[in-house]
Amino acid sequence: MIFRKRRTPIAPLEYSRRTSMRLWVGLVLFFLYAPLITLIAFSFNDSRRNIVWRGFTLDYYERALNNASLMEALLNSLTIAALATVVSVVLGALAAVMLWRFRFPFKAGAEGAMALPIVVPEICLGVAFLVYFARIGFPSNLPWPLNLGQITIAHITFCFPFVAMVVRSRLTSFNREEEEAAKDLGASEWQTFRDILLPHMKPGLIAGALLAFTLSLDDFVITFFTSGPNTITFPVKVYSMVRFSVTPEVNAASAMVIAITVILTTIALKLQSRMGQITQRH
Repeated sequence: MIFRKRRTPIAPLEYSRRTSMRLWVGLVLFFLYAPLITLIAFSFNDSRRNIVWRGFTLDYYERALNNASLMEALLNSLTIAALATVVSVVLGALAAVMLWRFRFPFKAGAEGAMALPIVVPEICLGVAFLVYFARIGFPSNLPWPLNLGQITIAHITFCFPFVAMVVRSRLTSFNREEEEAAKDLGASEWQTFRDILLPHMKPGLIAGALLAFTLSLDDFVITFFTSGPNTITFPVKVYSMVRFSVTPEVNAASAMVIAITVILTTIALKLQSRMGQITQRH
């Protein structure tokens, strides 16, 4: 005889709760993603007016790719984001390990100072960077990519605390006995950090790098105050184009940035899940 497990019937009240929750989640997702879907859809619109659909076309993607100033701005933003991400991951990881492992005087003050770029409004940071770079006389006529130096420094300043926060939360689940066992077996401090602590930190490092890259890529306020006369980034360029009218060309450029972000997010999530599977096996 084959015994089949009988399904427990769902009570009407429980079914109503599940339906309400699904409806609520669906409304939230629609509220979040409807503007993005609309932007991507109208980037294929064969009309200069976004509110009127005239047909499907790829002409505005071609125009966006052939727009030298727009592509230069996008290249600048990607370069700044990449440099800021690399430096922020290194500084954020070291800061997270320092705050997690060591005890030292004024540790609470150091934690508060590190969190300032997160809680201080961007307009205040932008003005502060503007005054600082004007005071030290940072040159603005340097060749590319050196002319992106002041924007990169500003982005590193507000990006690495986010990385430190993510990595430190990851370190709270670390078993210190693994580190002690490695040292008992003769491993040095560097070997212990490289072979024991760093693999445990990798999911946090990947998540922090993705967060830093996204924050740097779409930053407008701080970049607007720190960019020189010969330097323009993608958000600033889009803002200058939108001041006249929101054309499908702007939509196409924005859709390409969304595609880049989605691709990088997918890669980061796959790497993070792979790291998690390797950690569980070991």
